Amino acid sequence: MSVSTLEKAPAPAVRHATPGLVRTVLRLHRTALWIWLAFVAFTAGLLLWLTGPGADATAQKLETLGYSGGVMEAAYTSGTLLYFTSGAYNDLFYDPDTLITLASFAIALFAGGPLIARELESGTAQLAWTQSVTPARWLTAKLAVPAAFVVVGTGLLTLLYRQLWSAHGNLLIAGIGPRSLYFSLGPATVAAPLLGLALGALIGLAVRRTLPALAFSGFAYFLVYAFRGNHWPFQGRYQQPELNSSSHAITSTGARISDPGCYTNKNCLAKHDIVRFTREYLPSPDYWPRQLLETGILLALTAAAVALAFAVLHRRATAV
Repeated sequence: MSVSTLEKAPAPAVRHATPGLVRTVLRLHRTALWIWLAFVAFTAGLLLWLTGPGADATAQKLETLGYSGGVMEAAYTSGTLLYFTSGAYNDLFYDPDTLITLASFAIALFAGGPLIARELESGTAQLAWTQSVTPARWLTAKLAVPAAFVVVGTGLLTLLYRQLWSAHGNLLIAGIGPRSLYFSLGPATVAAPLLGLALGALIGLAVRRTLPALAFSGFAYFLVYAFRGNHWPFQGRYQQPELNSSSHAITSTGARISDPGCYTNKNCLAKHDIVRFTREYLPSPDYWPRQLLETGILLALTAAAVALAFAVLHRRATAV
């Protein structure tokens, strides 16, 4: 066998390393994968229920109470039955937003701990680097595989959330400002957990210890979340820039008039011949500029964290 043949022999192993490494990542972290799939299925099921049976049941109950327009301005003042009829649906409406936020924290913790730091701490990563897998390929697979599942899962949930918002935003309790959804209806919902993944990987590579990496990853993403909620460009703690409403009253003849604001005053309702109300929640005109601005910043920070992660990996691998 010639020298040139010997030099070319390892090539097939390197060429097939990436698919094999993807399978290894899936097999090694199959528990986390099943948890993620279960989370997506549960949250999607909740969104579909809110869009279908939950909304229909709430609208029917409200109609029997005389609120056929589906608007709940009187929910806090007109009685216990109406409050529970509307309040339960209103609270559930925001639960997917909470679940998606918690999932982003979980992704950062997973990336910092089990995905990266644990393999460095146990020596599994160093063993892989001595085989046919380069450190760069190893980290690429470690990031690409979970990133693909994160994008598909959060993308699906975002689409379902937008469908729910468009179809049944009128079933939210009005009378006070609706709670902000923290941009859970657009692409920033997908970009945020990707930043958590990148930060977790960077911290895992820097710390190389599972428990400290978990703690630092969670803290780092908490800072990102707090910054988004309070100091993000064009957004503040008391602002709800993505929400806008249009409210009208409907008379017995079907005419639409300006909302006089007398939702529980029977004399006022009779005076204006009002039989029901309508209210529509819409994105504000500058919703998409803000949404795209936040998405761009999140993706830029993600790219910076990934670049730093590869730089730290190169230094670690060179030291080994």
